[in-house]
Amino acid sequence: LDRCKEKKRRQLDEKLALSYPHNDLLEDLASKCTKDPSPDNSFQYAFALSKSRNPGELRYSISMLASLIKNGYQHQVDCMFGSATAHYLLGEYDKSRSECEAILRNRPENDAAAELHTASIAAKDEEEEKKAKKIAVGGTVAVAAMGLALLFGAGGRKR
Repeated sequence: LDRCKEKKRRQLDEKLALSYPHNDLLEDLASKCTKDPSPDNSFQYAFALSKSRNPGELRYSISMLASLIKNGYQHQVDCMFGSATAHYLLGEYDKSRSECEAILRNRPENDAAAELHTASIAAKDEEEEKKAKKIAVGGTVAVAAMGLALLFGAGGRKR
């Protein structure tokens, strides 16, 4: 893994850990949204949920933000960024990367999207590296087991 990507990912992970929304904030935003379900109130609630640690809240955030985009909400890029963040926190790194690329095509100067894009690529690379190591270790164990089976099998036939 590229050291620079790893470092940027760690920095983003630290930022996201510090921006986790507290329950009282979520309750206030949910209450506002219920009393006045305006696009702005829905966006504020969905965007706060997009940084949650709860997978259900992250998924709900993604669906709310997608609905806002579909209905022509004026802050489309912010909706896409919230969705990309939620996908990242769910470990859906390809979806996060894809959302960031869509943002960067229209707004290449968007540093937050560029940072999340880099972190998504680094996370996906790390995930694939771990899978490759598991396969390699599993293959080594299988070869060793076959070797032992052959060794003991051959030893048993000599008698």
